[in-house]
Amino acid sequence: MHEIFLGNVIKRRRLELGMTQEQLCEGICEPITISRLENGKQTPSRSRINALLQRLGLPGERYYALVSKNEEEEARLRREINDDIVQFYQKIGEEKVQVWEQATRALDELEGITDSDDTLARQFILRNRALLGERSGAYPYERQLEMLLEAMHLTAPRFDPEEVGQLRYTWDEIQLINQIAMVYALTGQRKTAIGLYSQLLKYLQKYMESKKYLCLVTFNYARELVVAKRYEDAIEVAEIGRKTCIDRGHYQFLPGLLAIKAECAYFLGDRACSKELYCQARYIYKAIGDEHNLKKLEIDAREQLGTEFSF
Repeated sequence: MHEIFLGNVIKRRRLELGMTQEQLCEGICEPITISRLENGKQTPSRSRINALLQRLGLPGERYYALVSKNEEEEARLRREINDDIVQFYQKIGEEKVQVWEQATRALDELEGITDSDDTLARQFILRNRALLGERSGAYPYERQLEMLLEAMHLTAPRFDPEEVGQLRYTWDEIQLINQIAMVYALTGQRKTAIGLYSQLLKYLQKYMESKKYLCLVTFNYARELVVAKRYEDAIEVAEIGRKTCIDRGHYQFLPGLLAIKAECAYFLGDRACSKELYCQARYIYKAIGDEHNLKKLEIDAREQLGTEFSF
């Protein structure tokens, strides 16, 4: 897509949302950059264009942006780090340490090619260092929260956990809000976590054209509602996630959402519904080969429905 057309897309969407150039670019670039982009006189880096499009609720992969050799290397390292983070949470023992070392090397390499004023890359690096912790183990929750909030404030200095809807966010910022909510829950601040998830869900439904994070957010949100014994609310949120998973053909969180609904049905006194939902969740875990969660689900179901329960 030609740069001038891209500038028109950004300007039109910005005006639709009632945003000023200053609000759109906060933490990403200078207002003059937005002005020149909208007038077709300048093309920022790929990462900045994607971040601007994401704040506008537009999927950046639809739009063409010039890619330099340095940007290609940054994109490669980001993909590698994202893959490592997924593996890190799946591994145990020495394998976990090996993934930590691999991810840390990639983060160090990315940091080495990052300009000091590139807040997007610095945010990505800090967020993932918070998730990885130290070689000897995870950071204390308080330290994790401090690092995640610091990363958030790099690009959203006015971010307020109680007023999430006042700003527009990139996908990295949305992931950060989700992770901040998770750490609040782990520190026992569940009311704050639930409040964040509630606001984040509304934001995703209202502003983001792509629904790729709805499955994750509804799963985490519904899980916290179960802990708070708000079973009807948990069912409602889990159902939003279930429908989104099916609509998108994305099944990673579908069995977990079904299991949440099953647990809620049990506590609300509907054993028959609970059994049916647990069976559905089990079949999907089995079909996608998720042995870890399959075993956990079987244990949880029998703890609630009795050891004699058979799938």
